[in-house]
Amino acid sequence: MHNFCGKIILLCLFLAGVSACTAKGDYQVQVHDSAATRSLKGHQKPYSVNGQLYQPLRDQHGYAEEGMASWYGPDFHGKTTSCGEIYDMNAMTSAHKILPMGTKLRVTNLRNNRTVEVRINDRGPFVKSRIIDLSYAAAKELDIVASGTAPVRIESIPGSDLEIILGPFTVQVGAFTNPDNAYRFASQLEKRYGSSSVQRGWVNGTLYHRVRVGSYSQFDDAESVRIEFEKNGTPAAFIVALDKN
Repeated sequence: MHNFCGKIILLCLFLAGVSACTAKGDYQVQVHDSAATRSLKGHQKPYSVNGQLYQPLRDQHGYAEEGMASWYGPDFHGKTTSCGEIYDMNAMTSAHKILPMGTKLRVTNLRNNRTVEVRINDRGPFVKSRIIDLSYAAAKELDIVASGTAPVRIESIPGSDLEIILGPFTVQVGAFTNPDNAYRFASQLEKRYGSSSVQRGWVNGTLYHRVRVGSYSQFDDAESVRIEFEKNGTPAAFIVALDKN
């Protein structure tokens, strides 16, 4: 639930910008890049939140953990998740700090033994002692909406479709407060990439004009464009999953 796909997709909360007991808020996020991790996708790279380092796992097989679960709902419905998907509070999804995107988990409420299966498409929760953030739908099935949290056991399910992320995608390469600068930049990019757009959005009372290029059905195609921008001096370019509707 804490945005970060592509190079710094976590910054989507700022640039692309509970009704539950989840503790989403303002986090100081840093992605740690090095020669050893440069070939990894953004959400596979080590990152830190408020000084706490997290190292995403490359493999989910045999993973099991017990701890507290929380959930997040209406306040984040329709917003971008860490892997670029649009968060749907009515889908069976979840956020985890280190398991690979696409991992399927069996989650058991240890208070009532109710069980659900969810897919990881987000990062979090960044709250001490909580191990997973559930969508509203998953929390409802486990009967933890009212309480907000509950002790759970999570277990990886064999055959998870790792790294399956749904398109279409675009690449955001800049955000400007001056609309003239945004449209001028977009016009320059359109000559090279065939299509560009400027999307407006308010962040903390400031109107930003976000410049995006291309529309790609495959994540890897969008990632190639993002890497090209990174090599050409735009390290903060990141991938955004477009709404299919």
